[in-house]
Amino acid sequence: MDRMNINYRFSFSAAHTHYLDIETTVTGVSAPVLHLQLPAWRPGRYVLQNFAKNIQKWQAYAPDGTALPHRKLTKDLWEVQTMGHSTVVVRMNYHAAELNAGSTYLSAEQMYVNPITCCLYMPGMEHLPCTVQLDIPDNWQVACTLPMHSRMLKADSYHQLVDSPWIAGLRLQCHTYTVGGTQFHIWFRGEFKPDWPRIEADFVGFTQQQLQLFGSFPFAHYHFLIHVRTEKAYHGVEHQDSTVITLGPSYDLLKEAMYPELLGISSHELFHAWNIKCIRPVEMQPYDYSKENYSPLGYVAEGVTTYYGDLMLYRGGCFTDFDYFRTLHDLMMKHFHNYGRFNQSVAQASWDTWLDGYEKGVPDRKVSIYTEGALIALMADLYIRRATANARSLDTVLRHLYEQYGAKGCGYTEADYLRLLTEAAGEDMSWLMTDYYHGTTDMEPLLTELLAYVGVEMRKTRSRMYFENRFGFKVTYNNNRSAKITEVAPGSIADRACLKVDDEISAINGIRIAGNLKEWCKYFQEETVTLTVSSAAAAREVQLTPGTERYYLTYWPHHHPKATEQQMENYRAWGGRDHAYAPKAATTATV
Repeated sequence: MDRMNINYRFSFSAAHTHYLDIETTVTGVSAPVLHLQLPAWRPGRYVLQNFAKNIQKWQAYAPDGTALPHRKLTKDLWEVQTMGHSTVVVRMNYHAAELNAGSTYLSAEQMYVNPITCCLYMPGMEHLPCTVQLDIPDNWQVACTLPMHSRMLKADSYHQLVDSPWIAGLRLQCHTYTVGGTQFHIWFRGEFKPDWPRIEADFVGFTQQQLQLFGSFPFAHYHFLIHVRTEKAYHGVEHQDSTVITLGPSYDLLKEAMYPELLGISSHELFHAWNIKCIRPVEMQPYDYSKENYSPLGYVAEGVTTYYGDLMLYRGGCFTDFDYFRTLHDLMMKHFHNYGRFNQSVAQASWDTWLDGYEKGVPDRKVSIYTEGALIALMADLYIRRATANARSLDTVLRHLYEQYGAKGCGYTEADYLRLLTEAAGEDMSWLMTDYYHGTTDMEPLLTELLAYVGVEMRKTRSRMYFENRFGFKVTYNNNRSAKITEVAPGSIADRACLKVDDEISAINGIRIAGNLKEWCKYFQEETVTLTVSSAAAAREVQLTPGTERYYLTYWPHHHPKATEQQMENYRAWGGRDHAYAPKAATTATV
């Protein structure tokens, strides 16, 4: 069986239909039946996506073109009767009409393939080497990490193949920089005018910081494959020695509106080269692509990466104080405005990504492994620094995770993570696991206390939206007119008045709303107001009287203006930068 080989050929005849023609050839077959599986999910997005739904035609053949009998055993597992043939060819077409960082997409200008979405494999034979032949126009470039000769890509195994996406097409631009002896390639595809000196300086900045943290880079090279869209887009997916990113619109990518997003997502995805592509939970070592891979450790894989992705930008000088504190502000707002934090732990959320982790879900049920994981990582980092007078930190934990597990290719458990936290802090850290990772303990007291260690205060102010602050509900506008309720704070004035998510507010005190509920609420502030509300069932009048309660506060971290010298030193050890209120070095004027 080890003499078997698997080869793929990608081609297309009518790009406007978005159908890719994919031919899979298996040689060295000796068994009477051959099982071929299509993945049901892709690493980096822990939810079943059932890629087989994109297949229109699927047929197996002998080398002479004779059709071979086959049947489906599951929604994405096929059994082929080989009829004594040692070579089996499967021809299928795959609808590739959606362009995001994790999809496969075909147009007249490009073939973007994330192989895990559309490449069959033989269960138990994922270690076999693979080749991919690309039948594409001669003037198309190819951006990929796999070695290529005469439009043929070679992978050491199926695992490597599906972690090696490619973009083949027109309008590809590339720039290379080197850090620590490793080459990093930045590819842009689409309408974009890159400022390479600026981009390189910032990419070098965060790359150096990450290499410094871990000590070495785990791969021979790395590629940033960036789709620049003409419309709004933001998505990134990590791979072992590359990442695919979609961002847009083009005209904003180098402006304040989007440039921090470009840096943020690029730093985040590069950090994944260590944290998840190498440092991987034992439940995913190796991946099983056919079903859910349950693990409670999403708070490390995504939460820790979210925390460090931004911190590396700050330490590397790519982010200003405001840029970095804005990312902390965003995390705090997502956390404190989410009442699901009282109902689900982040470890439970990691399990439930397979259920509905990438959808909004029912009101106040769940939390995010990205948000909660990042804030707890911040607390763990600052706690260890305080416990060891900055001798150790979460940096220490991550470095040991890499050295003891990631670099050796073995998975780690939650108990392993707790042990490394405890060793770094020099004291038992099981309370962090019990209260915060597996519990729903309020973060605010400890977070406030630990930020103070580095001379940062968390300021709370009222929401600028009167209906949020005084009544406890949030809205979005339908065609800039009526207001649709998106959130209701449990126990709030709005909740007690039986307002609920998806209710539509069309008028206040008899005045029709036209995208201006904020202005009318401010006009009638401190008064009882009557809202005209409709739902699927009926329309009704609802009275709201403001009280003393306040809801949906705004949280902003700030440098404390009266930070002590020790707090400023702690800040430098943590952030690699001077505290905003640190004394400035004297300058000597020259004449």
